[in-house]
Amino acid sequence: MSDRAVLHVKGRVLVGPDEVRDELWVVDGRISYDRPVGVRDVRTVEGWALPGLVDAHCHVGLGAHGPVDQDVAEKQALTDREAGTLLIRDAGSPSDTRWIDDREDLPKIIRAGRHIARTRRYIRGYAHEIEPEDLVAYVAQEARRGDGWVKLVGDWIDREVGDLSACWPRDAVEAAIAQAHRLGARVTAHCFAEDSLRDLVESGIDCIEHATGLTEDLIPLFAERGVAIVPTLVNIATFPKLAFGGETKYPRWADHMRRLHATRYDTVRSAYDAGIPVYVGTDAGGTLPHGLVAAEVAELVTAGIPPVEALSATTWAARKWLGRPGLDEGAAADLVVYEADPRADVRVLAAPRRVVVNGRIVD
Repeated sequence: MSDRAVLHVKGRVLVGPDEVRDELWVVDGRISYDRPVGVRDVRTVEGWALPGLVDAHCHVGLGAHGPVDQDVAEKQALTDREAGTLLIRDAGSPSDTRWIDDREDLPKIIRAGRHIARTRRYIRGYAHEIEPEDLVAYVAQEARRGDGWVKLVGDWIDREVGDLSACWPRDAVEAAIAQAHRLGARVTAHCFAEDSLRDLVESGIDCIEHATGLTEDLIPLFAERGVAIVPTLVNIATFPKLAFGGETKYPRWADHMRRLHATRYDTVRSAYDAGIPVYVGTDAGGTLPHGLVAAEVAELVTAGIPPVEALSATTWAARKWLGRPGLDEGAAADLVVYEADPRADVRVLAAPRRVVVNGRIVD
């Protein structure tokens, strides 16, 4: 079969949570629901087809100590692809990964530029580390470098306080978020704790990463403003280990991290129940391995989100939120085929039968 032979996907094509078709065709790398005429070279794949999965918090090009070489970044992207992740919102990376855009065999990436953090208030080698008077300028810079997103570090441990605390004064984030919006970019922020959230949301932020500090009094504000959260529960699972490693030097911080971990599922379920948009993100890169998207969907279900809604958070709803097509007529054929219905059991996501990128089956 040639690279651009026609692909026939038959069985159950999950165009949406309630829209199911019996088949689709891939012609010249694009989806069609009309059978092509006069085609001889056809390859058929059977099963349950989904749009390529979305990891809305992932770091291609980032390692434990900062940027990585291109060959390492390629392996990261390939690992995500093998897991069925075909659309990534790269939530901050110091590496230039634009070369991936020229590779038809790799996932598509929506970049947020490089993290923007307060001086000495984040992981060394990851972020631009600046002071509040420079925040607007750096947000403008990363808005122009990214693909419609900017990533702030909203809180981190303050070594003088010995605990998590907000990184930016209210007036600085108001001006920075307004500048990003003027440039057509949305803004998200890393936030573990509670005290940065109100200022960020009332200043117009679009999304909060992790959101473990989301409290009952803040949930209505998030819902009213339509601020999304990406909980990264597979990352939050590491909090007890982090707390153990730091409790001798920072006991307040360690206790805080354990409390945030203990309430993680209740926090996510309360957010979902209130109508806050929740999306799948793994926080892969840095210290976490890539390819964890199925595990994160399962974690959302454990938190109490219905399976179909957890599935949508990495497929239909996530793609709509990021402005990218799913299994639409004429869209690039990025899809994953499974043995069984993932709506009935999201654990199916851990074992893709076939991954198709730009119309080509990954063998």
